This record gives sequence, C-alpha cells and structure tokens, in this order.
Amino acid sequence: MEQRRMMRRGRRGKRINRSIEFSQRAHRQKRFDNRRQSKLPPSIKANRELELRVVDELCSIYPISTIAYEIVKARGDKGFSPVMVGQNWQLKNLETYAEIKQVEGWETANIRQQLGLYKQKHSKGNAIPATHAVDGVALSCSAFIHYSIVDRQTMGWKGSVTITPALFTVIRRPPISRRQLHLMVPAKGGIRRKYGGTVTRHGFRKGDYVEATQGNKTYFGWVSGDTEKQVSVSDVSWKRLGQFTAKKVRLVQRSTGLIVSPTRKMSNLTPSRSQV
Repeated sequence: MEQRRMMRRGRRGKRINRSIEFSQRAHRQKRFDNRRQSKLPPSIKANRELELRVVDELCSIYPISTIAYEIVKARGDKGFSPVMVGQNWQLKNLETYAEIKQVEGWETANIRQQLGLYKQKHSKGNAIPATHAVDGVALSCSAFIHYSIVDRQTMGWKGSVTITPALFTVIRRPPISRRQLHLMVPAKGGIRRKYGGTVTRHGFRKGDYVEATQGNKTYFGWVSGDTEKQVSVSDVSWKRLGQFTAKKVRLVQRSTGLIVSPTRKMSNLTPSRSQV
C-alpha cells in the first residue's frame, strides 16, 4: 500500500499543472462512492470469485442439484461485516447454478460432531482435511441427516451417513502479481519495464497449463512469466521448472484461474487416536 501511494502521488504530480489556479487543475473525479453503492471490497471479492470458479468447474463435471451454504451471523452492524457482505453477494451468484440450502454454523458443528469428524481449530492455514474439509463434508451430509422429533417424547437424529476415506486435493489461484503501469525504479536511460499482469509476448497467458520440451525431457506446468524469446514454466508449488524456448512450449489448457495439486493418496477424515 505504501508503494502504491508513492506511485499514485508520482502520477498525479506529473499530470497536475500547479502553476494555474486550483479550480482549473486536471483533478480526476472519484470512481465510485463506496458508502452509497456498498461496493464489495476487492480482497473479499477475490475470495468469493475463487469459490465461484470451483463451483463452475464442479457443475461442468457433476449434475449438482443443491448447494449447501453455511450462513454466518455477525453481531452489531451487518453492513460493516466483511463476512456478511461477502456471503450475501455470493448467495445471489450461487442461485444461478443450483438450489441453495442455507445452514447455520451451529448446525454444521452438530452434524460434524454426530459424524465423529475431528476439526483442528488451531493453525487453520494448514492444508489438511481437519482444518476446513470436515466442515464441507458436514454441510454435504446436511441433505441426508437432520436432528428432529423421533417420537412423541424423544429428539434424535434421522438418516445415516457412512464416512469413508476420500481424495483430498488443494485448489488455489495462481500467485500472479497484479498489473502495474511500470516498476517504481527506472532502468538506465529512464525507461521502466512493465510489471505484473497475465499477458505474455508469445500468445500464452500466465496460469495456462502447457507442455514444454527441453532436450530429451518434457515438462508439464503452468506459465509463470516470459522473456523476449523464452517462456517460464512453474510447477504446482509455483517453483520454476525452467525457461523454455517459446517454439517448444505447447498449450494444453487455457487458464481457469485455478491450480489443482495432484492427489497422491486417500485421506481419512475420521480422527486418529493421537488426535482425540
């Protein structure tokens, strides 16, 4: 943010002629009034759009009829809660894919406890099933089991679900730098090269899945950068596999804005003895 502020001041300083009076200077009008339009913050919008891309890919593979969505209820003014603003915007988008079933947080916790799923409540950034995948399983199971009246004098669970080992895959977006007009520090001669963005000079986009050949070896990865004659290809961890001649790079699939890590083994969602 500090760098963006410095660059913005530099651009405005070049554009504004301070030798004329203030009312005649070329000041840019504000783009939007975020207090009136309730514009979604960019960081929250990026996370919700990632979810939409995943849903869009899943709907193209599976015949999805119902989407279970966990509702978060914030205390105080709902308009200033980023979670509340993001989920209301997301619910409108998900309605175009399938029927929406809203599930509250306490219901998800009860279903998870009934199924015997262990949730790790510390270090939630760990890419393991116990952090967030168990909540997704519980939300899915809400369509098959529920807590209600069993008979006239008893409350209990209706329905049954069997939890089995399942595939666990991490999906994330490519860590591509946002486009800037130029670098902050100019090179020799006062020329600044472009920085960030998804466009390359060889017809590829950053995030495209490609096949690259170098000698007798063939690599598969994602386009992460380019030079005048070469294309940089990275693996699923975004570590560069190498720089390849553009003519020896073949497009396999255009970027979907998602990177799916390969699943190597089955993951058990139920807790082990060391976790209980």
